[in-house]
Amino acid sequence: MALYDRIADLPLAIETDERTSRRREIPGGSTRVTSTFVLLADDAFGAGEDVTYEAVDHEAMPDPPAFDFAGEYTVEEFSRRLEETDLFPTKPPERDVFRNYRRWALESAALDLALTQNDTDLASVLDRDLSPVRFVASDRVPDGDPTRVTDVLAVNPDCEFKLDPSEDWTEETFATLAATDAVSVLDLKGHYDDLEVGQQPSRELYRAVFETFPDAVVEDPAVDDGVRDLLEANRDRLSWDAPITGVEDVRDRPFSAQWCNIKPSRFGTIRSLFETIEYCERHDVRMYGGGQFELCVGRAHAQLLASIFYPDGPNDVAPRSYNEPDVRTELQTSPLEPPADPLGLEWTRLE
Repeated sequence: MALYDRIADLPLAIETDERTSRRREIPGGSTRVTSTFVLLADDAFGAGEDVTYEAVDHEAMPDPPAFDFAGEYTVEEFSRRLEETDLFPTKPPERDVFRNYRRWALESAALDLALTQNDTDLASVLDRDLSPVRFVASDRVPDGDPTRVTDVLAVNPDCEFKLDPSEDWTEETFATLAATDAVSVLDLKGHYDDLEVGQQPSRELYRAVFETFPDAVVEDPAVDDGVRDLLEANRDRLSWDAPITGVEDVRDRPFSAQWCNIKPSRFGTIRSLFETIEYCERHDVRMYGGGQFELCVGRAHAQLLASIFYPDGPNDVAPRSYNEPDVRTELQTSPLEPPADPLGLEWTRLE
């Protein structure tokens, strides 16, 4: 039975819904804003997090929310209801992909509620095991300064990292980071053309990345004739993240996908997420989980999915304490142990 078929007919009842927005400063001096949608009935609730990046899209939401989801559904029926609902009722989102982010928040809230109301959890319904989750920390190396990385390692010497190489990285930057033997994933940000974080392909940078970190996964390179041969020679290490919102995106990579970063919010729907995971399993595409600087339940949901489907990958789902502006004097170490008695999309977090 397909994964989605195992949850599609789960019943759920909704009496009301709520939304709460959160703000928190993150490394680099920026402020992250997310919104948590909660679906309630009697003493049961399900929650999901909207990780839309532009604060204005959260601020534009009416309070109370403009939606009325009261009623009885199956998970599939609720998903169809969302298909017919404008989740940005006051203005279009600043970026189209944010529609997926908000859709995922509500679909995951509905699944959380359905599982809870049926007194079960996701792993049990899918007939899968929960396993300890290996995680890496996503950190900044501003202007090529690796201080943040070395500060984290001073607290947690066994920490692994996902980093974003840039033209600001000097030979000293590369040498310092390579000496840590802690870099597991490098994100080249080659698919964010319309955003400040996006980077054009650079043969010099790409060569330095591949040669300095010979065992690391290399994510989201931009592809043009100037770097194609480098990428072809290292195709077994290439991973894809930003372009992936469904099965077709995995199929359509310029090099056949060997690795895939599964960020639940990018898929929008549970169906698309599960179909993509099954496709990767069938075609031996190695997976790992990704985060979006979540401030609430979204991080827990990403950890849970990693525990069920790709626990041994370099999962970018470190506890939220790793995303605070200042490095804590104590940090939880990898792997994360799954909850002993899970319910819904629950995950135990010690942060």
